[in-house]
Amino acid sequence: MKVLMFGWEFPPHISGGLGTACYGITKGLTSLGGMDIIFVVPRAYGDEDQQTIRIVGANDVDLGKKMVNYQEFLEKISYIQVGSNLIPYTSPEEYDLLIEALRTDSREMIYTRLGGKFSFSGGYGYNLFQEIANYAIVASKIGSDFDFDIIHAHDWLTFPAGIAAKQASGKPLVIHVHATDFDRSGGSVNPGVFEIEKRGMDAADKIIAVSNFTRNTIINNYGIDPNKVITVYNAVEPIDNPEFLGNIKKPNDRIVTFLGRVTLQKGPEYFIEAAHMVLNKMNNVRFVMAGSGELLHRSIHRIARLKIGDRFHFTGFLRGEDVKRMFALSDVYVMPSVSEPFGISPLEALQSNVPVIISRQSGVSEILKHAIKIDFWDIHAMADAIYGILNYSGLSNFFRKYGKNEVDNLKWENTAAKVREIYASVW
Repeated sequence: MKVLMFGWEFPPHISGGLGTACYGITKGLTSLGGMDIIFVVPRAYGDEDQQTIRIVGANDVDLGKKMVNYQEFLEKISYIQVGSNLIPYTSPEEYDLLIEALRTDSREMIYTRLGGKFSFSGGYGYNLFQEIANYAIVASKIGSDFDFDIIHAHDWLTFPAGIAAKQASGKPLVIHVHATDFDRSGGSVNPGVFEIEKRGMDAADKIIAVSNFTRNTIINNYGIDPNKVITVYNAVEPIDNPEFLGNIKKPNDRIVTFLGRVTLQKGPEYFIEAAHMVLNKMNNVRFVMAGSGELLHRSIHRIARLKIGDRFHFTGFLRGEDVKRMFALSDVYVMPSVSEPFGISPLEALQSNVPVIISRQSGVSEILKHAIKIDFWDIHAMADAIYGILNYSGLSNFFRKYGKNEVDNLKWENTAAKVREIYASVW
């Protein structure tokens, strides 16, 4: 089976969970055998792992001298600045909204010069919507020229590309919803993003949701037929050098870690309030906020007002080996997300023998048994859980042992097998 897959990022050039999930899924699919995957990204750097898949950069696709019609998807969408923050699920930074309108009542034509190629930043900057539109144009060309059986588009950034490839080829489209704008915005949905998500869901032959939490959002908030939406949980990549964990010298103080975007969706303010409560009971503990985002400065100011700045550390965004090193230093990992479609980081923490505290408002809470689960807003329960793990070795050792055993059985091969079944159902 040949799969044309559209993503926005791929390791080592990632800024969050989306790229990590794409890598795990593609690696799992190819391990099953009989799968040929072409993975398209806006911009290819040349250092991506291509041992089992082929990476194609949209920036390298020559459109030639032609007129490209993108009326079907883009002509009726206007992008305007609204009250909500447009923070892509995968991005650790705060991004500006693009306020350039793309609305037209007639066919919109793009003219490219002979040998023309679009230039893509491959990021999430102010021209994000324009890059999404250009990506769809290139996808139409790819859909016409490449040989494949199934189209698989990851998250809203690539849904227009998936639709364009489907229109050009007539091949079935599977979209993968890793998050919705209801998660990112806290309910203040950007109408432009919502329309892209809705059109992608309507055009798809099948929809993969990363959790039942996300599946219910798709069905209830976007009006999608439940029979079309299938839950497939994410997994975690095994640590390639487990001996690394034992070679990190821990400080004398206990370490409690928050690792993720410092945004409304991730609940950093609740982590800070719980930390303040814990520090009122014990002083040999340090709190780490590893990440960046639009709430970072506000979080720093709140910590200063609480007079706990000497107990807090800010690392900025971490990736790769730095994430492993952070987990190796940690005694507790906390994910107090307000709305988390899945959440791979608790799996990575458990894999590193770190007990985890997660919000019930997360998809990963549906599959993890050996984790402490709290409501994101219940800072008293969060503080109690942190204090308990730090002060009662029996509790800590229990979650370390059984949590590690549990997460070791969450393999990308199992996730990929379910994805392949979905392919087969529409092929």
